Amino acid sequence: MDLNPIKDAFDRVTKKQKLSSSKAQEVIDLIMQEIETTLANMKSETISAPSDCNTLLIELKKKLKEVAPLSQLESTQKELNIALSKYPKQLEKAFNPDISKAYRNIEFDIHSLNQIIASHFYRQGMFEIGDCFISEASKEPDCALAARKLFSEMYTILEAVKNRNLGPALSWVAANSVKLRENGSDLQLKLHRLQFVEILQTGSRKEALNYARTNIAPFAGNHFAELQKIMACLLWSGKLDRSPYAELLSPENWSSVAEEVTRQFCSLMGQSSSAESPLGVTVSAGFQSLPPLLKFMTVIAGKKQQEWQTMKQLPVPVELDGAFQFHSVFVCPVSKEQSSDENPPMLMSCGHVLCKQSVNKMSKNNAKSFKCPYCPTEIDSTKCRQLHL
Repeated sequence: MDLNPIKDAFDRVTKKQKLSSSKAQEVIDLIMQEIETTLANMKSETISAPSDCNTLLIELKKKLKEVAPLSQLESTQKELNIALSKYPKQLEKAFNPDISKAYRNIEFDIHSLNQIIASHFYRQGMFEIGDCFISEASKEPDCALAARKLFSEMYTILEAVKNRNLGPALSWVAANSVKLRENGSDLQLKLHRLQFVEILQTGSRKEALNYARTNIAPFAGNHFAELQKIMACLLWSGKLDRSPYAELLSPENWSSVAEEVTRQFCSLMGQSSSAESPLGVTVSAGFQSLPPLLKFMTVIAGKKQQEWQTMKQLPVPVELDGAFQFHSVFVCPVSKEQSSDENPPMLMSCGHVLCKQSVNKMSKNNAKSFKCPYCPTEIDSTKCRQLHL
């Protein structure tokens, strides 16, 4: 949902409010100044008769009339009232309270849904809530124990990393080193580098060297430059904070490792490695798709409600942000090559996908339309959208 119009409307209201308040204060200060001047004149020694005071009061009345406070405040207050009257309409337009129009009667697998919700709680570290939910909502309270055990292990590792104890994390990566290498992760090296720096800071140079020989040297084949940097740190023992490698002491290295542990742990569990849980991604995507669905249902005014309930796919295109456009691996059916950053997958208007190079080749570099190799739909290459893996 685009919240910029609401923010702009709110900014207009606050701007008008500040302007109105500033103008009111300016008028009040001017009135107070005239009154204080008149009072000062009335108390002066030159005033001897009551008629003199009456003259001063008449002059004050004349000056206040010239100030015309009501006229000065009226214009700014009117602008504020207009902005205030439009703001609720903008809110009502953006936040339609009746979302039941987009509701569909769908039969869910309640057992699987319960597991997804419980897994979400466990993934967030809310173990007591997850246990309570499973015990109350599921007929098989033990079915989520496997996920609970794994996430409990993950949070034990993360808590240890938070306390600068890398032992549990190093044990886990050692047990899963093969799978981590298959994922292209260098988490094990990052953990050993952090441990090396800790030893160098708190222990002896010899102890740090022995640790590097035992645990970091095996990575020299693919990370020789990193190994050279680590060895150079030995020359700065006791003064690493003043060395060219002072960034190795940054707390961000620990935060980065903790995030990498979370990603790789979830990946090895077969779950999304993004920061948000699968349930969170699903809810966010649904929230973003609500406005076009509500608009569609408002247009048809309920006369096709029954048809909407039986549709197998959405009746209107729903554009989601790049954060919701992802896939694991894609191989182009035309070129038979796996997609890459230079040759990303492109979603065609018919819903099928080809790699960018294939689209360019078939469209003669966007010079003409072409037929989708999956279906006979005529494709305009300029309307193809990139998918993010």
